[in-house]
Amino acid sequence: MDLLTLFLKTILFRPYVFVFLAAFLFAASQLIGWPRTWRFWLISWATAFVCEYSSTRNGIPFGWYHYNGSTLGQELYFSNIPFMDSISFSFLLYAAYCVALCLLLPIEQSSPAAQPLLTSLRFDLAARTRWSVLILTACLFAFIDMVIDPVALRGDRWFLGKIYFYPDPGWHFGVPAANYAGWAVVGLISLAVYFPLERRLPALAPSQGSTPQLLLGVGLYYGVLVFNLGMTFWIGEPIMGMSGLLMHLPILILLMRRLARSQSASPTA
Repeated sequence: MDLLTLFLKTILFRPYVFVFLAAFLFAASQLIGWPRTWRFWLISWATAFVCEYSSTRNGIPFGWYHYNGSTLGQELYFSNIPFMDSISFSFLLYAAYCVALCLLLPIEQSSPAAQPLLTSLRFDLAARTRWSVLILTACLFAFIDMVIDPVALRGDRWFLGKIYFYPDPGWHFGVPAANYAGWAVVGLISLAVYFPLERRLPALAPSQGSTPQLLLGVGLYYGVLVFNLGMTFWIGEPIMGMSGLLMHLPILILLMRRLARSQSASPTA
């Protein structure tokens, strides 16, 4: 009962995290179904937790950092790791995966008469589990943390709270480069474990794997990005906010151009 009470307190204490988590569960279930969704969540959460547990003890793979335990009793912890922190990796990885798929999946060829505004992408198994998708997803996963981590480090200036610190602050607004490398490692390991399972599961239903369903995950990526940029500007860090905005603007432009591409163009492999 104490554990349940603490879990409920965590939801009330961090409602924005659980809104993003619910958005992930809905978006993923629409695109890949529940059997794949819960595996994706479990693998990415477990990988993130193990990596955080390791890094807070021996500095691998994120570099040295420490949770200060300031919210003990207010939210759920597993060992020294806040529950809300490790589950955030899952929905952020899924969101990055959807952006990578929109950039790399082959375009469906359609008749010249059919010219929808939205590009139709071919969501086939080989294309969505290839190495290029794995690598790009890991990069996009680390890239969004370049907006999240600097503002989270200043959590005492907004409602996150000061929950962790780096003993040796880094060059990127106080965040060490090793942290971003660690995020990429979590993404690579998670997908390297998930993709072989994905290939063994039954094929998706014909109603799954459409471009609009992919865009739910893309919306989650940019929803998290806008939330964190909003917090950055709100706490009075315009340079940090503009840096994050300018970093992500080229990707957004590439994404919009590809999704709005005319169907008369030849499909890509």
